[in-house]
Amino acid sequence: MTPDQKFARWIKYSCFGFVFVFAYFLVADLTMPLTPQAMATRVVTKIAPQVGGQIANVYVKNNQAVHKGDVLFEINPETYQLAVEQAELNLKQVMQNNDQLDASIAAAQADLKASVIVAEQKHREANRLNTLFLRNGTSQQLKDDAQSAAVAAQANVSAAQARLKQLQVNRGEVGDNNVRVRVAQNQLDKAKLNLSYTRVVAEHDGIVTNLQLENGTYASAGSPLVALVADEVDVIADFREKSLRHFASDSRALIAFDSKPGQVFEAQLSTLDAGVSAGQFAADGSLATPTTSSRWVRDAQRMRVHLAIDNNLVEQLPSGARATVQLIPENSLFALLARAQIHFLSALHYIY
Repeated sequence: MTPDQKFARWIKYSCFGFVFVFAYFLVADLTMPLTPQAMATRVVTKIAPQVGGQIANVYVKNNQAVHKGDVLFEINPETYQLAVEQAELNLKQVMQNNDQLDASIAAAQADLKASVIVAEQKHREANRLNTLFLRNGTSQQLKDDAQSAAVAAQANVSAAQARLKQLQVNRGEVGDNNVRVRVAQNQLDKAKLNLSYTRVVAEHDGIVTNLQLENGTYASAGSPLVALVADEVDVIADFREKSLRHFASDSRALIAFDSKPGQVFEAQLSTLDAGVSAGQFAADGSLATPTTSSRWVRDAQRMRVHLAIDNNLVEQLPSGARATVQLIPENSLFALLARAQIHFLSALHYIY
């Protein structure tokens, strides 16, 4: 065989090889899609104090596991303790003022009762003198004086009633429904709540990570200071839209993590996100911005799926651990090829 014939044969073999590989990748992409755009994620809670102040104590260390309700750090409580004491004193003062008003109301009621008795007596005297005057039994002056005294006594009754009404309005309702007592109690409850906020606790089980907190640091209300990583792991993967058209939410999948070369984990699709950021538009009053592209075939849109995996080894992975996800088709031949693909890629992680 001449060198030209050998060269022509190698060219032929290369063309056949290229066509075979191209056909394989085309069929594989349609029937047994695979993506390296996957990772293990955990919910990260940003812990921020609800009150401001200087950090007095830090009770956790970096990468320490904590449980729900564990105290993470404490803000200097002295200011808030004083606020509680002030609110308690204010509540006592309000109750004392109410007691004084109760005494004043009792005195006003007694004054009103005395004024009513005097007014009734003056009216009786005025009526008697008026009867005597009609019979010429008394003078006009005595009659007029008695009438004036009766009118003055009635005016005293009205004044006593007004004073009593004013005291009753100032006093308000009796008991816990009194407005002043409720306002003072509300201030006390708020002061106690703020005092409780000085001890910042974990809202769920997890691991404290990237802790950069020291005693003496000033904490502002609402500013995150601690990152709490949840225990539950969620594996997400981004596939092209057309790659998911033949797979349901309960389809099987295989996952190979970069940190665990040679190992493949069984999983299944759990949910598909309702959308991605490319499909989100802000209602800000601006006009639409049409997408422009000079390409004849645009880039494929990727959609995010979540995978459920039941393996204790996966629970140990940190958030952000990269992975490769292989979807398993129903066809047994393609399923065998898909398993071969993911095991091959998992073995490659020994190298890169």
